[in-house]
Amino acid sequence: MDNISFEFFPPRTPEAAAKLRSARAQLAALKPEYFSVTFGAGGSTREGTLNTVMEIHGEGLSVAPHISCIGTSRDSVRALLAGYRGHGIHRLVALRGDVPSGAAGGAGDFRYANELVEFIRAETGDWFEIEVAAYPEYHPQSRSPADDLQSFVRKVNAGADSAITQYFYNFDAYARFVDDVSALGCTVPIVAGVMPIINYTQLARFSDACGAEIPRWIRQRLESFGDDRASIREFGLDVVTHLCEQLLAVGAPGLHFYTLNQAEASIELCRRLG
Repeated sequence: MDNISFEFFPPRTPEAAAKLRSARAQLAALKPEYFSVTFGAGGSTREGTLNTVMEIHGEGLSVAPHISCIGTSRDSVRALLAGYRGHGIHRLVALRGDVPSGAAGGAGDFRYANELVEFIRAETGDWFEIEVAAYPEYHPQSRSPADDLQSFVRKVNAGADSAITQYFYNFDAYARFVDDVSALGCTVPIVAGVMPIINYTQLARFSDACGAEIPRWIRQRLESFGDDRASIREFGLDVVTHLCEQLLAVGAPGLHFYTLNQAEASIELCRRLG
């Protein structure tokens, strides 16, 4: 498959790091466009991001570090950019990030992703290919759908090259979002974020937190399987394969898999999609 990418989070233990290396080796065989690595607000998490990024880069694979607004200063971002640039890394994912509970507004120099994108462009010109986040079902903290669309356009106008969506299971939400931002003059590629369905309890928790809707019929079917993991996996593969087929049929420019540091489900989805 062309134009696929895979997202990891930094492992927190030596055992998790070994599992991620194994998953990465399996996924690298699919020749993805790149791997991305998420970025947390805590100092140790940031170090984990940097270490994971450099390990992937050292393996000769294309990697896109996430950079978040939360708790960052201009100086810290400047230093990160210089480090990545010095190692020949050319792609970034620039995000506002999730404000930790109890933190006032993020306590950093950047409040919104458009400010971060603008800063990266001012500091580094066109060195980096910058991707930003898109929310087909609208950001859970947006004031209105119209306001959320305008926020997205601001990020793109600040200098983003493309976008990756939050995961979703409503195909129509993606198609409508692309049409709506196109009507606002925004025509950057909008890559579809794909979350394989592996563990229903975990998925429900993620979805409630990030505002991604699990359609009622999917929730009900998943709940009906109880602890039958094989049935959850098979149903999940069917649902997500069909969604990906719909996305590719309308010309989605790529699929970005949220792997949760596991390879099996993403590999099987790609196999089914040819």
